[in-house]
Amino acid sequence: MAANTDKNSYTILFAVAMVVVVGSILAFTASSLKPNIEENERMEKQQNILYAMGVNDNEDVSDIAFVSTAEVAQIFSGKISEQLVLEYKDGKIINKMTGDEFLNSKDPDKGIQPYLIDLKKQQNRAKEGKSRYLPLFVGEMEGETVYVAPIRGKGLWDEIWGYVALNEEMTVKGVFFDHAGETPGLGANIKQRYFMDDFYGERLLTEAGVFKGINVAKGNNDPKNESKDDYAVDALAGATITGDGVSAMIKKDLRLYLPYFNNLKTN
Repeated sequence: MAANTDKNSYTILFAVAMVVVVGSILAFTASSLKPNIEENERMEKQQNILYAMGVNDNEDVSDIAFVSTAEVAQIFSGKISEQLVLEYKDGKIINKMTGDEFLNSKDPDKGIQPYLIDLKKQQNRAKEGKSRYLPLFVGEMEGETVYVAPIRGKGLWDEIWGYVALNEEMTVKGVFFDHAGETPGLGANIKQRYFMDDFYGERLLTEAGVFKGINVAKGNNDPKNESKDDYAVDALAGATITGDGVSAMIKKDLRLYLPYFNNLKTN
């Protein structure tokens, strides 16, 4: 006997069955692809950190070329000597990982791991009054020890983030910025070479050690960015809110590392 496909019950059962089947397929696909997704995220994170340190395949002045995915793990291991987890109130190191042990290990016995720290979750922990942990990547650039700090903020439309390489005086040695959905040709230009290169050499601290940050300034009196002690870089045309977001995340997130850098001077 043929099923009566005109009944509402048939339509409902058919819809439920399709949801179950499609949901199962999507769940299986997501589970199967998870290792590949995590591997891609690992490589992208390493490429971004290395870019902030000036390690890239750029050739032309406008290039943004990361080191290749085939080489990034090896180069990262060679350039990054330590990964640290800091307690944000006093800058104390609560975990240190070196060598191959920090290449995406998920061993719970290793404690809080810098490579796996999610900045968004840590920001939410701070809002809830809980302790917040700061990841920091230590390496060498042009014969000088550099400290790469990840930062995260809000642009015009969505999340923005970046990595900032600093020396012991909290002078910027390089940056990398990216975004989730800023306007093409406007706010999306935070990841353009001409914008990111302006940050090189900018200071975050006054001579007295007071944290100032860096303003992405509309109407900046130094459009060629020749002055490195004005705590400002030239803004992007038509991207005021995105630029303000970059300024805010630099001030908000990098200020948290000040106790650690103060500790470096006293140790």
